[in-house]
Amino acid sequence: MAETWRERIVCDPDIRHGEPCIRGTRIAVATIVGSLADLTMDELLAEFPQISRDDVRAALLFAAEASHLTLVA
Repeated sequence: MAETWRERIVCDPDIRHGEPCIRGTRIAVATIVGSLADLTMDELLAEFPQISRDDVRAALLFAAEASHLTLVA
């Protein structure tokens, strides 16, 4: 799964101004990751029925990789 997030996450300037989203949706990675602070996986999937568990895992892997690339001052 570590490499397959690249197949599930897209950055398209025509969708949410290029914000990383789940492919085929307008659901932002940040929305998925932030929602998991308050919701269980099952609650999240009920809230966003157009995504799958693998989409959520891909969003988390993307966020984890992005956090390693971010410099904090």
